[in-house]
Amino acid sequence: MGKGIPAELHFETLNKTLIKMPPAPNLVFTDIFASQQYESDRIRWMMEYGTSGMAPFVAPGAPSPSMGDSGYYAEGAASAAYWKEKVFLDEVLLNNLRDPVNPTQRVTAQRQLAKKEAKLKARNSKRKEWMLAKAFFDNEITYTREGGIKFTVTYGVPDHHKVTLTGNNVWWDDDTGAAGTTADPIKDIYDMKDLAAADGLTISDTFMNSTCLKYLLFNASLQTLLQKSTFGDGDLFARPAQVIGHLLGLGPLTVYDDMFEVAAFATADVAVGAATLTLEETTDFEVGQTIRVYNMATPFDYVEYTSLSVDIAANTITLTTNLTTAVKSGRDRVVMRKKFITDAKVGFFTRQIDGEAIAEFLEAPFGMGRYFGMYADTKDEWDPDGLWIRVQNKGLPVITHPDGIWTLTIK
Repeated sequence: MGKGIPAELHFETLNKTLIKMPPAPNLVFTDIFASQQYESDRIRWMMEYGTSGMAPFVAPGAPSPSMGDSGYYAEGAASAAYWKEKVFLDEVLLNNLRDPVNPTQRVTAQRQLAKKEAKLKARNSKRKEWMLAKAFFDNEITYTREGGIKFTVTYGVPDHHKVTLTGNNVWWDDDTGAAGTTADPIKDIYDMKDLAAADGLTISDTFMNSTCLKYLLFNASLQTLLQKSTFGDGDLFARPAQVIGHLLGLGPLTVYDDMFEVAAFATADVAVGAATLTLEETTDFEVGQTIRVYNMATPFDYVEYTSLSVDIAANTITLTTNLTTAVKSGRDRVVMRKKFITDAKVGFFTRQIDGEAIAEFLEAPFGMGRYFGMYADTKDEWDPDGLWIRVQNKGLPVITHPDGIWTLTIK
């Protein structure tokens, strides 16, 4: 580390600061599932389907039978995902941190530093939350491995645990702006509970976002049920998640609206009238989402489009309509903002099967010091003078009981 680096930027101080900083708010899945260290970046785990069963009767004096595996087992294996990001501190900020005379200057610089560290931590934490949410709601995640290869991990959730409503049974039809004529969310939810019960399991948690909750709230069958209940409209709209969760026997109903943002710069010029963008990286972009194309010469100026297809190998996005303004390589930025839980899905899971958590996050070692979990370090820059702060992490969510997860696609 360079001569005279402020104490705030020593490795030990940086990492203690990261630990003490409040975590990014509303990281629901990160809070629910524990993290464990795993000694290799080649992660292997067992997927168990079914419960452990029950010990058999035997005659007194007879030898004990060997325990059979009532469930079915499969093995999962994948290299851990690695993510990192850095921020540059220029010489002005660094010198202000060491100002021996002006305390106001020092405090201002310390605040700037703290803000940058907090943002790095929040962005790093959101990537972990993104992986967990993807594992539970899409049952797979895609990330970049050595050599820029895109790799997808699938988690083995049984197909019959993934129910999709169609036709007039959908809770909401975007084309008509109304629920399907035969939509019956109460029945759909109880069907999901029956699906869990058929495997000898009970749903412990239900997740949806506020838009999906709105579809449920204003459904005629639910309104009729509420009129016959002791809750009443006032209580419903004051505490909708608690009321509906209790009324339908869902256990804790979590309404989760936190979002993530994906952004990348254009790497090729595109003329007006074309419909395909070439970007630095498209792994996290998704089909059917609103895409904003920003002209960074005027950063608040953007045009919205909808993604028709995403090619993660070619790093291209094809839009549903042609561009109305030209896109310039290296200048224009493409952004997608999306909720961790989409408007179209309700997620159900049981936290434990036979006393074992159905999922966990395995932290893999990285760096010459074999670090685990979020880790910060620094590196001097000669021209221009300054210092980089880097925050890294490596790991993978694993689902050891894929049959403890159910999803209902409602539109």
